[in-house]
Amino acid sequence: MTTGKVERRHSRFPDFNDWFGREFPGLPGWRPGAAAHSIPVEVSSGDGAYVLRAELPGMDPEHDISITVDDNLITVSAEHGEGTEDKEHSEFRYGSFRRTVRLPATIPADDVEASYADGILTVRIPVPDETATTGRRIPVKRIDTTSGGERA
Repeated sequence: MTTGKVERRHSRFPDFNDWFGREFPGLPGWRPGAAAHSIPVEVSSGDGAYVLRAELPGMDPEHDISITVDDNLITVSAEHGEGTEDKEHSEFRYGSFRRTVRLPATIPADDVEASYADGILTVRIPVPDETATTGRRIPVKRIDTTSGGERA
């Protein structure tokens, strides 16, 4: 029998659910009535792109799903309406769904591609080119304090 520590993996891509949690302390499953359900996601990187996959079963991708990018944040939103038929029992989730994920670099909004198949939304985000220079020289101007003006 080994007594090693269990290794916990931390994501390089933190999201806001990690910061605020999904449940109110002491009340499992509680969430405000107006709050959106969280969308299960996985994020990977490789081959020059980040790939975000989200579970969104039963959605119409053209009408129900919205994706927005802002700086290094990508937000997936969806709305799943309940049908009008009477049900004896249902465990399906209806309503608003939302998930915001922070990526390690600014997202080039024009090059993001999204597809939907078999209840899985796949968003491909190209890794932006890193600038060759990380530092630059800033010129310093001398101020002539005797005449109150600037000198070149």
